[in-house]
Amino acid sequence: MTQRSLVLLKPDAVRRGLVGEIIGRIERKAGWQITALELRNLDRATLETHYAEHVGRPFYEPLVEFMLSGPVVVLVVEGERVIEGLRTLAGPTDPIQATPGSIRGDFGTIVRENLIHASDSEESAERELKIFFPDVF
Repeated sequence: MTQRSLVLLKPDAVRRGLVGEIIGRIERKAGWQITALELRNLDRATLETHYAEHVGRPFYEPLVEFMLSGPVVVLVVEGERVIEGLRTLAGPTDPIQATPGSIRGDFGTIVRENLIHASDSEESAERELKIFFPDVF
């Protein structure tokens, strides 16, 4: 089943020069296609909408501040089982638990600065795509 997912390459990925490597891994997956890509500096309102389900949790404010700390690359990736596949390619949030070969397993250093976001379900993808690409989705 063809799906769409939002992917964010976070400020640490941009700062560390890993954008090309991460995009290359996505592009090399057979059947996946990047259909939108932009470098952006996100504003607080967008991040508050995106992370609304985390309001009140101890990591919420540090996460928003981290995401405001530099540019991010915003992508739309389409393909068969792309949501599940991107989550596997990204690896668990904790880089110590992430397997070698995953983005976080190969490049992750700390939990908060974890390089990449990928939608975790079709419902999340639909909601997130409308936040980041409101004129398209």
